[in-house]
This record gives sequence, structure tokens and C-alpha cells, in this order.
Amino acid sequence: MPNIVVVPGDGIGPEVTAEAVLTLQELGTGLEFTFLEDINADRFLKTGVALTDAELERIRAAGTVLFGAVGDPRVTSTEYARGVLLKMRTELDLYVNLRPAVLLDDRLSPLRGEDRRDIDCVVVRENTEGLYSGIGGTLRPGTPDEIAVDQEVSTHLGVSRVIEYAYSIARRSVCMVDKSNAVRSGGRLWQRCWQEARGRHPEVASSHLYVDAAAMRLVTDAPSFDVIVTNNSYGDILSDLTAELAGGIGTAASANINPQTGMGLYEPVHGSAPDIVGKGLANPAGAVLSAAMLLRDRGFTAESEALHKAVRTTLAARRCTPDLGGTLTTREAGAAIRAAVS
Repeated sequence: MPNIVVVPGDGIGPEVTAEAVLTLQELGTGLEFTFLEDINADRFLKTGVALTDAELERIRAAGTVLFGAVGDPRVTSTEYARGVLLKMRTELDLYVNLRPAVLLDDRLSPLRGEDRRDIDCVVVRENTEGLYSGIGGTLRPGTPDEIAVDQEVSTHLGVSRVIEYAYSIARRSVCMVDKSNAVRSGGRLWQRCWQEARGRHPEVASSHLYVDAAAMRLVTDAPSFDVIVTNNSYGDILSDLTAELAGGIGTAASANINPQTGMGLYEPVHGSAPDIVGKGLANPAGAVLSAAMLLRDRGFTAESEALHKAVRTTLAARRCTPDLGGTLTTREAGAAIRAAVS
């Protein structure tokens, strides 16, 4: 049976990950779990170590990670988060960040018009390049004359493969989002790779929007989108928007995957939320739905669908945490989801 490496991480990560693991165990899939609980801000603050080479190799050998959250207000350096999550993404070449957005219950939508609420799309975000590549630096830091440079990196390999993946999962359409009217060099590359891909997939409707227009269209006509493919930074922003349109960041799931090797890292989108740690307020739905994505990719299709159905059922009955209009604690909400699995 597959071995799943569990990295609870920081903040509410251990709380929601515990519920996701319990849910996976109760499904009877026979999955085995290895817990790497030392990967957290406490160790980084004591030792300066974010992720050891040995831990990375254990993760690589397993090929599947269930991740909680990274981030702690005591850590002021960006090197910690980059040294954990971004290192796993780049070292394992998890070049697709997949963030589905499906409205789980009508009452959760912030959109007033009923005809605008039927959101069921996915953001395919390039995950290893772009502005998050870490290329850049500062001149005269800490002075009024400071100059800071962050460079956006786009390669033909990186752009073409993520666009090709977007077309491979499309049900009806792909919208490529860029800012090629202002970002000239990278924009030309994204445009060329997109044109090549749409030529290979004439059966899929293709469209293009600049990122600002895409953000507006998502608010006014979210149901028109099927697959959105874009770069690292635009994908980060647009997928948070789609998460809110679909009911809130607490239910948002994601997968960082390499479709060629099969490696995957699955995590809720909500982050470490240090203000609610230990209060029983953390919403486990995002972690459970991330676990459902894990199950789907490991061949447990029926179990994955059962988890999605259980989350919908509990939300409809308000058997959920206060952020979604319920009164349950994190543990109670996790138990309610497990009780609803059929």
C-alpha cells in the first residue's frame, strides 16, 4: 500500500491534518503513514534548519505528502517558508499547482445573483518558476536609497508543460491568463506556448484574458470558466479569489503534482492561522478535501467522491465550524464528516 508522509507543520496545520488522517484511516484504504513532525518553525528558530536532506529523501521515496501549513509570526525571514514548501515544490519538480473551486453550498457564496454562483472551475498554476524563483537581490538595503529586484523566470519547458496539462484535464475550455501587454518577454513566451497547445487541442475551446480582466470576469461570470492556466504569481492570487467565490478559504484544497512522475503534495490553502491555534476553530474541510484529491490521484476514486459528498452533506446541515455558520469544533467537524461518509 502507498506510504503517505504527513507533515503537520505550523499553526493550525497539526489540528486539521489530524482530522484528515483520521478520515483517511477510517475509510479502510490501508494507506500507511509516516509522520515528520520536526519540520516546523520551532526547529527552524532553534537550529536554522527548515528541511533536512534526509527528510527530503524520505519524502521523495514515498512520493506523496499530506501537508498542514507553514508559517509562524515569530519567523521574520522568508527563508523558512521557502526552505520548506518551495523547496519541496522545486526539488520534487511539482510543476502543477492544482486548485479546484466548486461551490459546496449556495449559502456560502458571496455573489448575490443566483446565476453567478454555479462556480466549478480549476486554476492550474505554474508552480516552480515565475516571481517565486528567488532570483534577485537588494542594493543598499535598509537605507532610503534601497533598490530591490525580483526577477520573473519563464522557460519554454515550464510554460509549455503546464499549459499542456491544463488542456489534458479540460472538460470544455481553457482560459490562458497573462499580462503580455505589459510583461513583454515572458508574455511572448506564454502566448507562443499557448498557441501551440491550442493547435494540438482543437476540440477544447480556448480563450485568453489579461489577469486584471480575468479577475473581473471571475466576479461577474464565474460559471463561464472551466480551466484557468497561468503563471505562479497570478495563479496564487486568482486561486484565492476562486476559493472565496466558492465558499471561503477554509474549504479550499490544493495539490502540488508532477503528472509525469506521479509525485504529489496535498495541502489546504488556508495557511497556519496563528490567531486561532488551539481554540478548536480551525476548519478541517480544506484538509479533508485535499486528502480527497490525494485519494483520487492514488486510484481511490470512490473513496474520494465519498469524501466530497460527506463535506457537502455536513455543510448543508451546518455541521461545521463557525467560519461557515456552524457551531462545531475542529474535532467535532472532522467527526461529522466521517459520520457522513457513505
